[in-house]
Amino acid sequence: MARTGHQLRARTHRGPRRADRHGAPVAGLRGGKAGTRPAPRPRPRPRHGTGARLRYWFDNSMAGGTPALIAWLSVATLVLITAFAVLVTLTGLRESDGDEGFAQELFAALLHALDPGTIGGDTGSWRFLLTMLLLTIGGLFIVSALIGVIATGIDAKLAELRRGRSLVLESDHTVVLGWSDSVFTILRELAIANESRRRPVVVVLADRDKVEMEDEIRAKVPDLRGTRVVCRSGSPMDLDDLRLASHATARSVILLAPDSEDPDAEVIKTLLALTHGGQDGPRIVAEIRNPTNLEAARLVGTDRTVLLDIRETVAKLVVQTSRQSGAAAVYTELFDYEGDEIYFLSGHALDGSTYADAQLVHEHASVIGLIDPAGNPKLNPPPDTVVAGHTLVVVAEDDEGLEHAPRSTVAPDPTALGTEEGYGEHPTRALLIGWNERAPIVLRELDHYAPPGSTLTVLTSHGDAAVPELSGLAVTVERGSTTDRALLERHVVAGLDQVIVLCYSEDLPAQAADARTLVTLLHVRDILSRLGETTPVVSEMLDDRNRALAQVADVDDVVVSGEIVSLVVTQLSEDPRLEAVFGELLGNEGSEIYLRPAEWYVRSGQEVTWATVVAGASRRRETALGWKSDALAEDGQPYGVVVNPPKSRTFEVRAGDRVVVLAEE
Repeated sequence: MARTGHQLRARTHRGPRRADRHGAPVAGLRGGKAGTRPAPRPRPRPRHGTGARLRYWFDNSMAGGTPALIAWLSVATLVLITAFAVLVTLTGLRESDGDEGFAQELFAALLHALDPGTIGGDTGSWRFLLTMLLLTIGGLFIVSALIGVIATGIDAKLAELRRGRSLVLESDHTVVLGWSDSVFTILRELAIANESRRRPVVVVLADRDKVEMEDEIRAKVPDLRGTRVVCRSGSPMDLDDLRLASHATARSVILLAPDSEDPDAEVIKTLLALTHGGQDGPRIVAEIRNPTNLEAARLVGTDRTVLLDIRETVAKLVVQTSRQSGAAAVYTELFDYEGDEIYFLSGHALDGSTYADAQLVHEHASVIGLIDPAGNPKLNPPPDTVVAGHTLVVVAEDDEGLEHAPRSTVAPDPTALGTEEGYGEHPTRALLIGWNERAPIVLRELDHYAPPGSTLTVLTSHGDAAVPELSGLAVTVERGSTTDRALLERHVVAGLDQVIVLCYSEDLPAQAADARTLVTLLHVRDILSRLGETTPVVSEMLDDRNRALAQVADVDDVVVSGEIVSLVVTQLSEDPRLEAVFGELLGNEGSEIYLRPAEWYVRSGQEVTWATVVAGASRRRETALGWKSDALAEDGQPYGVVVNPPKSRTFEVRAGDRVVVLAEE
């Protein structure tokens, strides 16, 4: 309801009129311009005495820390010795035949202040000796305080250096953000990769004590092969701490997923800090533990960030290695910097050749794919593909001098090529023991390769074994102790095509989970040996140190989760083009690694060159990558597998020998 003018006037006169602090009324709405009031009088500034001002100035100067304390004590020392030098000079207390002068008296006073023993050599009247004694006592207080302040300042500086808070003055270096057991594998691989670089540097920034990090690195990575590791303490999520690593001038940045309740949130926040300056900067490789956070990380990371899904990478590798014995050794050889790895060769001078021809050109390098001019890689392309304008994807020991690598002089032997066509698919029976967050991905990957009618049994004593929706693989879940011999004997039976043992990484500590896996492996291998079966057994480990213990159980392949992720991360930090190549190697589309009978490619019972094996694989539209034989195992090769042998090397084809190939199915 609208108020009338009378009501407004009534409200205007309600209450007493306001007055200023002298009692004079203040103009309101009536009498003069509405809402105006006299300008406030300026408040008088408080008056402080000279002593208070000097004390305030002194306090401000003392806020300068150790340098300010040293300066004030030096001034006090100078005042003390000057006063006593003036006193002795004017009063003539020193009994001397010559004229000492003020400068000499000043120096003598300084010696008395700094060294109490100087007074022992003084001679003269008692007044002079007492004056020098007072000077020495005053010097004791001031100089002692000065020495204490200097010692405290040095200790503080040493503590600051210990904390690792100084700026790293490097460029073209590698920055590792975060701390986990993966750090040691990454540093070991980077040390190998940097052998051809001049004065390589790796900077590690983590929210840990600098000295502790350095001690652990020295203990676990004793041979850095000339690579210098610089540690700094700070949070990678903090912009100020992040600048300590000089990430803007780095060659690449590796962002590790921390061991925390929400590691992906910390990774994404660190990505925000890394990309705070804009699009330009070094390439970034970041670990993501939960696939649901990949999209958010991509939005933050921009185009220069490569994201590695840890769960999917490990799960796919477990599936790929479980399908053929010895595959883990092949993947490890390709992913680490020991031995042979994947490189890219653009200056190949093979523009008039086909892919089949290119595979036979290099003596010590294996061509496994091409990258088209648009930058799209294709492993194992058709043999008649012309390589003009393409970059070669090769497996070699080192990329240095690859363009001028020696050419092969060995020609394939057409009479030694194999004639068998291979075997048709049949339904498979598999056993999965254990459960963790990667198990659903393992089941989905197995479903992609399972022929119709295939079955899988899951045995687990921990975790919620929720089976995802599958298209062709029939899964049965049974709960029970996976170290119980009776339970294992009911399910480890003749006719199994593969056995996979996963660790309880979410329910048990790392060492306890690996111990449970080792006990299960011992039972499984013993049961299979009693049945006379050669079923491939693949196990997952958390700690690389337990790999040697797993080999006692005669396990075909061991996949160490943390180590394999570290190897992939290091490779991607050196060359982001490997992301698409690794994706095809571990995926279910395109070409993957297979270990197939050697008689499919060359005649059994003959001695053939590796060039002949390569030609035999090319005839089947496959790419030969390596050789597996029990004879090689006797020579010390891991699992009897050799990758990228020279074209002139000869192999005696025996029963059970296999060729490592890239094939689409």
